Parts: sequence; C-alpha cells; structure tokens
Amino acid sequence: MAEITFGASTDIGNVREHNEDSFLAEPSLGLWLVADGMGGHACGEVASDIASRTIGEAVSDGNDLTDAIQKSHEAILDAVENGIGKKGMGTTVIALQIQNTEYQVAWVGDSRAYLWDGVELKQISKDQSLVQMLVDTGKITEEEAMFHPQKNIIYQNLGAGDIGELNIGLSKGRLKRGQKILLCSDGLSDEITRDEIKEVVAAGGSDQQIADNLVKRVLETEAHDNITVILVTAPNDAPDEDEDDEDGIKESERPTQEMPRVDK
Repeated sequence: MAEITFGASTDIGNVREHNEDSFLAEPSLGLWLVADGMGGHACGEVASDIASRTIGEAVSDGNDLTDAIQKSHEAILDAVENGIGKKGMGTTVIALQIQNTEYQVAWVGDSRAYLWDGVELKQISKDQSLVQMLVDTGKITEEEAMFHPQKNIIYQNLGAGDIGELNIGLSKGRLKRGQKILLCSDGLSDEITRDEIKEVVAAGGSDQQIADNLVKRVLETEAHDNITVILVTAPNDAPDEDEDDEDGIKESERPTQEMPRVDK
C-alpha cells in the first residue's frame, strides 16, 4: 500500500489557559486519534494523554480499536486510584485505523470524524450527547444544536467512574482515491459550521496546510475551547470506485446509559 499522508494541528484557543487536548499519529500502525480532556487544570490533559498512549500501545500489541479504547478507560480509572491526576478527570476520543484501504472509526463522546470525498463533507461519527438526542427526536434542528446552551453535555467519557463497559461508537468503510478523513475535537465543530469546515478543506493544500488552516479559521472566532485537528488522505493506490463502499453508522454506537451527566 502506498504511503498515507496526514496533517495534525492543535491550539489552546483564545480563552482557555492550557490545552487539555491530546492527539496521536502513528502511520506505522495505521492509527490516528484525537482526545479531548475534561476536568480542569492538571486533569483533562492527564486523562487525554493516558488515553492516547494506552490506545497506541494496545493497538501496537494487536488489540482491535474498541478493545484499545476500553483499555484506555480502565487505565484512566487506575491512574486516579494510584494518585495520578484527579478524581473526575476524563476525556472523549475519536480514533481512526486504516488497514489497506479499509477504515474503522471508533469514538466515545462528541469528538468527531468527517469523510471528505472531494465534493461533500459527511459526518461519519455520531455525537453521544444530549443535543444529538434532541436532533434525532426532532425537537431541535442541527443548526439549533450548534448554539444550544446544553451542547456540552455528553452521555459518557473515558474515565467516568460509574461506567464499567463503554458503549463505543463504530463506523466502517473503504477509502477511495482522494478521499480524506478529518478527526477533530469539539473545539472545531462547536466554533465553525460544517459548511465553513468544508470551505477550508475544499480550498486545498497539503494535509498539514489544511489542518493548520482549520485551526486558524477557528482562531478568527472567539475560540472558547482548545482546537485539535487531524486530516488523513487515502493512499494513492486506493481504488477510484467501489460499489460495496458503505459509511453507515452501526446501531451499536447508540448510548445505553440514561440521561447524560457529563458537562464538558
């Protein structure tokens, strides 16, 4: 398989005093992820770093992506028990693994993945959040969700002490030549619209240039949160067409917990 190109960029934003986001890029494993920490100073960044490192190590040891994410959840809980970080720290995660041209995206929380096909930007993850539930039930529109006062309430996160087995979102598909997958923390998706994200991606450039430009676009706003972006491009030897390609979201990604309790 030809080399996969990617770009990654992160920034503290215009309001926060420190960056609680972490990201991992391990092309040798076909693995990329963004983790958006929560819990305040010296907490969120600890949780997101533990998640990134643990997932990378678990995948390197041969674990699949969902098992690796579950292990990272347990590693954060163990860290708290051992006096590392603080009780209540946690993180969301969105992770991508590519093997040949097959991809798998797995997530917990509201960090996102999008697929760019050269024309359209399609969200291929689904937020595990209160506002997503309201959109799904027709109580608010997607546009209203972006400005909803409770948009930061999520169903679950890595490190949540009252959750043993995570309900991990999962989406699979096959990359075609020229397609890109964008991973981001909600510091991107909460601050600019999907159309604005699409505009920056469509403007072109290298993966690194596009990732940097997305962060710059957010920094032109109030940028209330940390921003982290990874953009990964399909290898040049990926097929032009594949009739069997499906990017649907599996029902298993739907949260089983009751009402959300985590306010980021």
